[in-house]
Parts: sequence; C-alpha cells; structure tokens
Amino acid sequence: MRAVVQRVSRSGVVVDGREVAVIGHGLHVYLGVDADDDERDAVYLADKVRHLRVFPDAAGKMNLDVAAAGGDVLVVSAFTVSADARRGRRPSFDAAAGDAQARPMYDRFRAELARSGLTVRTGVFGASMKVQTTNAGQVCILLDSHNVF
Repeated sequence: MRAVVQRVSRSGVVVDGREVAVIGHGLHVYLGVDADDDERDAVYLADKVRHLRVFPDAAGKMNLDVAAAGGDVLVVSAFTVSADARRGRRPSFDAAAGDAQARPMYDRFRAELARSGLTVRTGVFGASMKVQTTNAGQVCILLDSHNVF
C-alpha cells in the first residue's frame, strides 16, 4: 500500500460538479492499494500517517502530527499511486489491486484513521474526481507499507 501525503491548508473533492468532501488544515492523502496488500498494510500505513510529524511546533520545527496540530485528513483513492514508470514512458499499473480488493483496504485504512480520533473525509471510491488542494508549504511525503522507499 502506498500513500502520497500532503500537508494542506485546504483540500476538497468534486464529483459530477458537487463538492463531496472538504477539509481545512490537515493532510491530503492519495492512497493506492497493491495486489499483494492485506489488512496489515492498511493498519501499518494508517498508523504511519496518523503519527507523521509534519506540522510546525511553536519553534517552527516539524514536530507535530496531524492530531496535535488540530488537523483533519482527506483520503482519496488513487490507483495511480501504484504506478511503475521505471521502464518506457507509459506507467504500468499491473501492481495495483482491482476494485474488489482495493475497496475493503481503502475502507480499512480510513477506519483506522478515524478510530485513532481523527476527523476523516473521503472522496468517492472509483469515481472520476476533481481534486482541489492548497498545500501548506512544500510538504509532500511518500509512504509505502512494504518499505520500498
């Protein structure tokens, strides 16, 4: 399971012209589920995101996690996070899980974040979404439950 985590001052998702989710200050997470992922990956990655210290403390150092910073989380399903672009110019999505496997893992990831006490909003799984983010600085972290990077 892979995630692209961005620190945002606002993030929202629009589907069919209607805003379906929005957060202010917090984390925007693009989540990709790989075919070899299971519930352990969802739990591990949710814990990693929950405790990722990317918000500034009183001294301006990145020492606070999203809860300590009073932020929310917006999770957007994105099979493209599983892309492999090491060969050629067209990314391969062979590693990405199909909908039947990815949906329960996406739901488990979201549930784990919510269980930790965070307010979690989501896009619409499998929908064509327009994503609007305003990043809070240049904070963009790549996470992988298999520790590939």
